[in-house]
Amino acid sequence: MLRNSWFGLLALAILAAGIAVWASASNSAGREKLGLFSTLPIYWGEVGGMEDMLSGAADPHWVRDALEGEYSLVPLDALLETGDDDGAMNKFDLLVMAQPRALSASENVALDNWVRAGGRVLIFADPMLTRHSRFSIGDRRRSQDVVLLSPILRRWGLELQVDGDDELGERLVEFGQTALPVNLAGTFVPHLSADSTLSECRFIAGGLLVDCAIGEGRALIVADAAVLEDHVGEDDPVRREALRMLTGRAFDSR
Repeated sequence: MLRNSWFGLLALAILAAGIAVWASASNSAGREKLGLFSTLPIYWGEVGGMEDMLSGAADPHWVRDALEGEYSLVPLDALLETGDDDGAMNKFDLLVMAQPRALSASENVALDNWVRAGGRVLIFADPMLTRHSRFSIGDRRRSQDVVLLSPILRRWGLELQVDGDDELGERLVEFGQTALPVNLAGTFVPHLSADSTLSECRFIAGGLLVDCAIGEGRALIVADAAVLEDHVGEDDPVRREALRMLTGRAFDSR
């Protein structure tokens, strides 16, 4: 009896997820596809299990709303599909990686090839994530606390450094005419090695951001993810404007 109930809940969860994705796709018809690869609860919310998904207990994330206002958002569990060399990557030209999990060797190769072929990616790579989570450290449902992207960064001639003396607390960094919220941010510096390939990179705001031309494509990388904080019940215009500026810079033509 319990087994049948569990399968019933699973079927309902899958159905609810399918309806949500279909509704999202219908609302964004005609917009350019944007892949979303993230451990942050941007697309589904921070759910503890199927019950949360079915009940709608997870709080909606403002970032999903903001992105779906401009793009047809496609959530990704992996950058490669089973049996494909780069299948998942070929379905779109734009990608957001927000505090992603560590990439496999094949995913690193696929991402590098995709960017060099003309893909454009916006990456939030936070060395010390400050976002509060309902899940304890070590729980697989928790967002990636420390970003692990060294292989692809080295491939592009970059290294992410951390200032151990930086104090906890959000501050605003000027980026053009926009204020970017940061908290325990890292810094990008050049790092050339035998595995690196020559990339044309501009280091911005003291290395908080780096904007790289890589082959025919482009990568805008932010050494922090505080701009994506999801304060429940708040609609922060500073964060929305900062995200709009970052996506515009990453995805608009040079």
